[in-house]
Amino acid sequence: MFYRTVKPSTQSSFFIFGARGTGKSTFIEHQLLPSWGVTVPPELLLKGKWSFENVMYFDLLDDEVEEALAKDPEMLKRELAALKEKPKWVIIDEVQKIPRLLDVVHSLIEKQKIKFILSGSSARKLKKEGANLLGGRAFEYSLMPLTSIELGDSFHLDDVLNFGSLPAVFSFSANEDKGKFLRSYVRSYVKMEIQIEQLLRKLDPFREFLDVSAQMNGKILNFTRIARDVGVDVKTVQLYYLILEETYLGFRLPSFHHSIRKSQILSPKFYYFDVGVKRALEQSLHAGLAPGTSYYGEVFEHFIILEFYRLNLYHDADFRLSFFATKEGAEVDLVLSRGKEVIFVEIKSSEQIDPTEVRKLKAIGKNVATQCYYLSKCKVPQEVEGVRCLPWQKGLKEIFS
Repeated sequence: MFYRTVKPSTQSSFFIFGARGTGKSTFIEHQLLPSWGVTVPPELLLKGKWSFENVMYFDLLDDEVEEALAKDPEMLKRELAALKEKPKWVIIDEVQKIPRLLDVVHSLIEKQKIKFILSGSSARKLKKEGANLLGGRAFEYSLMPLTSIELGDSFHLDDVLNFGSLPAVFSFSANEDKGKFLRSYVRSYVKMEIQIEQLLRKLDPFREFLDVSAQMNGKILNFTRIARDVGVDVKTVQLYYLILEETYLGFRLPSFHHSIRKSQILSPKFYYFDVGVKRALEQSLHAGLAPGTSYYGEVFEHFIILEFYRLNLYHDADFRLSFFATKEGAEVDLVLSRGKEVIFVEIKSSEQIDPTEVRKLKAIGKNVATQCYYLSKCKVPQEVEGVRCLPWQKGLKEIFS
């Protein structure tokens, strides 16, 4: 098991959201509860409902538990009242399956001061049904695939570039098995999140869209072109991207502008939450990654942007992530902005620092960026014309220190 960076508060109820397979249940059961002095017997963890010490647990992926609470959400109150001692924490796994249950949760927080841990792999159903998101009475945290820091000695760059960093990937030693797992993950996503939760009526165009969107990963989105390729209208494509975001499979990277309002009308980029899942969707897992190729550079850039995205969440750094592009075609891979602080980050997969690219970055950032970073696989940190040219690991550490 890997130690996760996210550190929820013990003083408040909280949601913990993330795509399926990011390890939410494992984190709660094997890291969070033990850190609070609660080690649940393994045989209990196999059950859909259990009570141990001062914790009660409900798994809504268990058909029997889900069916009972869906028919009668108030049963949650009666189950808690039947305990000899009021639990300090109540865990509800995959809470989006019964949005009405949150009204009962709200009441228990207010009247009985019980604290809840509410995990979920989709915000779409909660929003669609106008679910009670507890009005600030519960903090929100996110869990993503593993970062290079969380992986520690298990981190190997080329392995992660090929197969991503979903926790289950590291339970396989053979690359063939890792590929089979990722292909199965993609199929189960369509079945579990889209078909069973009835997020869409027609699945065939969405499956086609997943392939196209993976190929468009990290590129400026042209919704009209994507709609034409998939055979649907533009609004449907925009809905598809919204579904990916609300099931935590990816995020938009807007174009940078000092005015957030103006940046929102510019075309964004979209990044999948994991490089392995993205490669499974575009059916490229069979092809190895060759350093020095443009495709290797794209995957490396994707990985580094994911590292920034995850660390920004885990550290509550409050950076706004975007990219910078000019009408003349100049572009900066990543912009981190926070108040008057604007950091430009150029990402290169080579081991050599290219002075020409550094000068370009410096010129683009003039009068806009407060600091420029050139992150690559170089071995020795350098400062070239005021630009911090660092190995990517050191750059991440420095920016989030």
